[in-house]
Amino acid sequence: MKKKNQDLRTGIIALIVVIVLIFIVGIIINRPEPIIIQGEADASEIRISGKIPGRIKEFKGEEGSQVKAGDTLVIIDSPELTAKLEQANAAENAAAAQDRKANKGARKEMIFGAYEMYQKALVGVDISKKSFDRVQHLFDKGVVTAQKRDEAEAQFKAAVATSNAAKSQYDMAINGAEKEDKEAAMALVSRAKGAVNEVKSYIKETTLTSPINGEITEIYPKCGELVGTGAPIMSIVDLNNMWFTFNIREDLLGQLKMGKTFKVKVPALNNQIVNVKVDYIKALASYATWKATKTTGQFDVKTFEVHARPIAKVADLRPGMTALFAETVK
Repeated sequence: MKKKNQDLRTGIIALIVVIVLIFIVGIIINRPEPIIIQGEADASEIRISGKIPGRIKEFKGEEGSQVKAGDTLVIIDSPELTAKLEQANAAENAAAAQDRKANKGARKEMIFGAYEMYQKALVGVDISKKSFDRVQHLFDKGVVTAQKRDEAEAQFKAAVATSNAAKSQYDMAINGAEKEDKEAAMALVSRAKGAVNEVKSYIKETTLTSPINGEITEIYPKCGELVGTGAPIMSIVDLNNMWFTFNIREDLLGQLKMGKTFKVKVPALNNQIVNVKVDYIKALASYATWKATKTTGQFDVKTFEVHARPIAKVADLRPGMTALFAETVK
């Protein structure tokens, strides 16, 4: 009887152990499966290009060089702009000369000549006035005919008209060009200066500078090659403005909301763990949508682009480095 009781206890313990093992195995089997989601590091990148066509004369940096905002990167040679600047300067000088002439007025000799003609006309008026007065007096006494009187009056009026004309010529010589002529000359000067400034602004574009602090990642043309307007010449990456990009199916987004913080692992940095924060979520185009193959039980699943920015600067982090984090499927 004692032996039977002992065997019974042993069997019960064995059964309990088996049940516990089955329970543990069931928990392990039914535990949510983590999925490793892979992304990569990205950085803000700027392409340097010029407004004018020309030939690459010199590069002031090379791929991998560190540059600061305002540093000269490229010098472009454009002989056509130099020729246009010479033409614009010549046009400005001609317009300035025309403006000076309009404002200066007539030469001293012309003013003196106009004054002498005016004085001569005044003398003629005085003489013709006296002659007319004498003829008029004689006409009143009946000594001369009406025709003689009319002739004297006509000569007097002609002398007055000549005097007025001479006075106008003299005034014109003193006052110089008309107001409209001066304004037209000034407008020509302004237009010529605008043309010069325009060419100078384009000449400034022959020297391209860096708009940011960063690193030259790629140079496209070679020294001596021709580049067109707006053609990219080099790329600069801002290593101080970096983030991680993940393309995640919407059914795997889980708790990844705007402002959510989580941890990612960077294999290239000895599996360094980096704390990041979500600051961008956007659905990708239809080409990235997973299409359901069954009419029931499935639905189309979109893919979202998620940006997560490191909370603190990560040393030696480079664009293109892989980032991993685990998302649990429920």
